[in-house]
Amino acid sequence: MSYTFAKEERLCSKRLIESLFRNGSSFVVYPYRVVWLCKPASPSPSVPVQCIISVSKRRFRKAVDRNALKRRIREAYRLQKSDLYKLLEANSLHLLLAFQYVGKEKEPYTMLHQRMEKVLAKLQDEHIPNHMDKTD
Repeated sequence: MSYTFAKEERLCSKRLIESLFRNGSSFVVYPYRVVWLCKPASPSPSVPVQCIISVSKRRFRKAVDRNALKRRIREAYRLQKSDLYKLLEANSLHLLLAFQYVGKEKEPYTMLHQRMEKVLAKLQDEHIPNHMDKTD
């Protein structure tokens, strides 16, 4: 598995984003709020996960700060996504994800990396298996 974050992995479609926030479930692992929606994969899925990362303009006025946080979050996700991909590909599922940064201050990268690990573990252990039980 390559540790890249390609264009296909970014959630850009307005229709899919709207569907994610309308029908998706969410949980919080500080400093992230994660909104996710799992559905059966299409016949020719390009990638098993598409995600969007957002940082509040209200909390971080300067674009430099918002972009730095998004870059750190993207890097933490990119390095740890492989296990999630394997689980989804094995069960032929497609996952839409939104990572929203809800912290009030800029956290160091090491903390963001650790919390991303918890987020992805929680998705794999609790939420996605529950979805697989419902579809069987």
